[in-house]
Amino acid sequence: MKLRTKIHLFTTLLMLILLALMNTGVYVLYEQLAINTEYKQLKTRSEELLTSLNQITDATATDPNFILRAYMPSDGAVRVLNGSGKQISSVYASLEIENIKLQLGKDEKYAKSEIDGIPVIMTETPAIWIDGSVVKLQLLQRLNEVANNAALLKLILVAVTVLIAIPLLLSNMALSRIILKPLERLNLAMKKSGTTGNYEKIERAEVGKDELAEIGRTFNGMMEALETNYRKQEQFVSNASHELRTPLTVIESYAKLLLRRGFTNEKVAQEALEAIVNESGRMTDLIIQMLELAKNKEHASLSVNEIDLSLLLESTAAQMRQAYNRTVELQGEPLLFVYSDEQKLKQLLFILLDNARKYSEDKIVITTKKQDKSICVAIQDFGEGIAEDQIPHLFDRFYRVNKDRNRKTGGTGLGLAIARELSEKLQIHIHVQSELGAGTCFTLLIPFNIDVNKEKDK
Repeated sequence: MKLRTKIHLFTTLLMLILLALMNTGVYVLYEQLAINTEYKQLKTRSEELLTSLNQITDATATDPNFILRAYMPSDGAVRVLNGSGKQISSVYASLEIENIKLQLGKDEKYAKSEIDGIPVIMTETPAIWIDGSVVKLQLLQRLNEVANNAALLKLILVAVTVLIAIPLLLSNMALSRIILKPLERLNLAMKKSGTTGNYEKIERAEVGKDELAEIGRTFNGMMEALETNYRKQEQFVSNASHELRTPLTVIESYAKLLLRRGFTNEKVAQEALEAIVNESGRMTDLIIQMLELAKNKEHASLSVNEIDLSLLLESTAAQMRQAYNRTVELQGEPLLFVYSDEQKLKQLLFILLDNARKYSEDKIVITTKKQDKSICVAIQDFGEGIAEDQIPHLFDRFYRVNKDRNRKTGGTGLGLAIARELSEKLQIHIHVQSELGAGTCFTLLIPFNIDVNKEKDK
């Protein structure tokens, strides 16, 4: 069964059940109120009859049945029962009501029965009979008018229910259309995505402020994110395959050269082996950095502790001097402390220092300065510099300012991409200034303390 049919069926059935229950309640309430009204009138009549009986002074001169007839309800009866329950006198409006037997139960105000579907009620009142004995005075009333009004009310309620069912069904159809239309568009978009292979979006999903419109906008946002991530992944795979193809081609060509001439020519063999070793190292570095970049994308928790930034910069600079025999100067204020992840911060600093080392032959200068809410760390090299139009692309994966220069230095185009991922995790802002022929300066604004709540929200 389709969802539309279910909505039509269940909502219509539920509303009809509720309407039927309401109509039944109205009918029962009316009937009860009408009978109570008749009972009160009958009770008043019985009290008036009791008063008249008490006013009889001469039992032989007055016929009690005459008084009973005077107070007999229309289409009803009056009975007088002695202490043993035997009828000693009665008057009736019809034979049908004469034969009806009613008995008042304990704590009941009146007894009720039916004759041909018409309700009959009876009240009972103790009285002093004309001979001085205690009797029970019973008044019976056939409620013809109540039965007629109840039948008319039932007819009206049934007619109203039938008339209401039509607009009710139409409103349910309109409601199901309102609810299902966005879902149908969502289903259509998903089917299109499955058949065409594209990231289809829902049309007019931005209209409306209800939950269904919000679902549409969420779906479109998800499809946009999927498409963006797919394009990035596609570009990443393409770039990675291109980057790996070059060293593999070099290794393959030199290996073939070794097979042809390497065993007879020592110079050729030396050249080939050096090239193979270099390209193998480049491939290893490239794979390691690709894995590092993928790892940084994971939502790994940070280990935030108090760090002596001055000491961390000094140890990182010392490692750079020792490993590459380069001059790295550290200038600025001492005793700078921040709360951050020491391992990731050191990795970020080493990437930027290594980048400065690769693209300059002169010294590298690290300058620190305390600001209001952060510490400014500037890493300055004095190399060739970067053109202004290329600075916005520096942190893109596999981007190279000068491919030939990067080939010589062993750059893969992934170091700064990893640096950007690390800086985002550590909430560090990176700014780049460069001048051709004068060098490049990477400026880090390191906050005194990481906003842990902001990191959790990512």
